[in-house]
Amino acid sequence: MEKKRILFVTQEISPFLPKSEIATTARRLPQGIQEGGKEIRVFTPRFGNINERRHQLHEVIRLSGMNLVIDDNDHPLIIKVASVSAARMQVYFIDNDEFFKRKNTVVNDKGEFHPDNDERSMFFCRGVLETVKKLGWQPDVIHCHGWMSGLMSLYVKKLYNKDPHFADTKVVYSVYNEAFNKDWDAKFPEKLKFEGFDDEVVNDMKDTSFENISRVMMKYADGLNVSSENLDASLQAMVDEANCLKQEYVAEENQTKVMSEFFDKVIEEEILIQ
Repeated sequence: MEKKRILFVTQEISPFLPKSEIATTARRLPQGIQEGGKEIRVFTPRFGNINERRHQLHEVIRLSGMNLVIDDNDHPLIIKVASVSAARMQVYFIDNDEFFKRKNTVVNDKGEFHPDNDERSMFFCRGVLETVKKLGWQPDVIHCHGWMSGLMSLYVKKLYNKDPHFADTKVVYSVYNEAFNKDWDAKFPEKLKFEGFDDEVVNDMKDTSFENISRVMMKYADGLNVSSENLDASLQAMVDEANCLKQEYVAEENQTKVMSEFFDKVIEEEILIQ
């Protein structure tokens, strides 16, 4: 039987960035899923505070060189890779000087969220999909960690849905207690329209607050996983309202087995109304 393929797309991952709830889970879970018999790939942004020399990142020339157009502007896509030797897995990094060269992640030195995080998220998600196509690797499930990866559900369901490479791909979004407190650019819906999204998506995204964007991300997901033990009540309410398969929080020691089984359910079932 052919191995099921799980693509992990994460906002952050250790040891390349400091440990956090997302970074730790995104490091541990792919290893466990791979050791359990599934095939994996892992993608993350190449934020400027990742030490390339220490972690031995190197560019993958055959995958780089593409330009992605975001809001009518060309942005070169650079792909780098590094190994996590203890886990026998590789991590692919989506890089671009304009979006990811700055020496921080989603906030600046003052702790303020970057005003272009919407475009960074768009570039990241599209960059992952285009790179996976170049690799010739068809994922059964894309598992997203962190809001910067959350637009993946929209791209797969509304823009790449006619692409044979992703025709049967399901999207699972893990919900954490992390948010942004600065609305995305008011022109974000226009940028989505330029991308080719239909009026339904554009209208859904007219409110660019974290709450609304999260709700829309969940709307297009095939599965939701609660990844924080005491999830914020407003986020939990969104999960409860969503019309898809759901997996409530499970402790670390049981997480790999439960999530592997959850991926199987998402692959096999079209939709479960809860």
